[in-house]
This record gives sequence, C-alpha cells and structure tokens, in this order.
Amino acid sequence: MSADYVHTADNAVPSVDGTELGGLLEDLAGFHPGIDLIRDGIRLLALDRHSLDRTQTLSAVLAGSTDGTDVLTAIGLLVARLTNPESNPALRELTFEQQKNTQKAGEALVFDLADPDLHQHAADAAGHIHTD
Repeated sequence: MSADYVHTADNAVPSVDGTELGGLLEDLAGFHPGIDLIRDGIRLLALDRHSLDRTQTLSAVLAGSTDGTDVLTAIGLLVARLTNPESNPALRELTFEQQKNTQKAGEALVFDLADPDLHQHAADAAGHIHTD
C-alpha cells in the first residue's frame, strides 16, 4: 500500500478521547512542561496515520528494542537520573538514608526495565507486521 491514503470517515484514525489512553493523557496534564511535551508526542503518535513500516518501527522504538534503545528505557534512565542525588541536587536536602533509598529505587527501575521479557511484547508486535 502506498503512503498516499484516501481519508474518509470509514478509515479515519479514531480519537483517543474517551479511551484509557486519552484519560491518562488528560490526567498527566500540567505537572511540568516536559511532561506536556511527552503527552503531545504520545497524542501525535496515537492520532497520526502510519504505514505498516512506520507502525513496525514505532513498536520497536517505543518499547521493543532488544538492546534497550527505546523510549521505555529512556524514561527509566530519566527516573534513575531524577532519583540520584549526584544528578538531582534537590535530593541533597534529604537525609543520607533517604537519598540512598531513593537512588536504589531508581536504579531498581532501570534494572527491571532491562528485562527482555518486558520488551518482548512490543518486539513481537513489530515482528508480526510484515512489510514485504
């Protein structure tokens, strides 16, 4: 199928309003401008018309990379950075024990997100999309 699509009411990309994704995006509004940018990106990805090839690639890039080169891993690494007193000076106001426990929790997230089983579903979805 070519990238030139005929847009009709019957093949329109459905809105995310009233869906679990749409509700979550609304719930995440206003926490920080960076989160709003992430929300905007997710909404754009959800509402854009994609080719099979792009759908396959997005599935892998969002959460299905076998080497951790995906958005899910990037978010985990960001949480680890935010929970580390060396990279987030705000945490230095906490007691040493609180700092260490916060840092350990962030590091545990990165460790858990490195589990290939977590990424396998998105990788499988990408693999099921044949573009030959």
